[in-house]
Amino acid sequence: QVQLVESGGGLVQAGGSLRLSCAASGRTFRSYAMGWFRQAPGKERESVAAISWNGGSTSYADSVKGRFTISRNNAKNAVYLQMNSLKPEDTAVYYCAAVFLATMTFNPSFGSWGQGTQVTVSS
Repeated sequence: QVQLVESGGGLVQAGGSLRLSCAASGRTFRSYAMGWFRQAPGKERESVAAISWNGGSTSYADSVKGRFTISRNNAKNAVYLQMNSLKPEDTAVYYCAAVFLATMTFNPSFGSWGQGTQVTVSS
């Protein structure tokens, strides 16, 4: 059974940086595009960034473009999100999941949602 475990969240001041990690189990990890999502209190879960199976293509939500960078290491079954110039509006629980790259939407073929990691940005 596929398991996704996010880590690296925390409390940071506005303008600071964090690097999130997602460790995935499952031999087919390298076959899937992966993405990061976030959900703030009282809001819908939204897509933040996505990366193709080989890392050759990436996509970002307009709200994070130029500040966040997604990457992956297939040898380690891991995907990362480097977040720079953080803003209070980036405060949310962040999740990783398999995605359909073109639409940056959740792909249920590779596991379900993990527990997420909390990111809090203070002003």
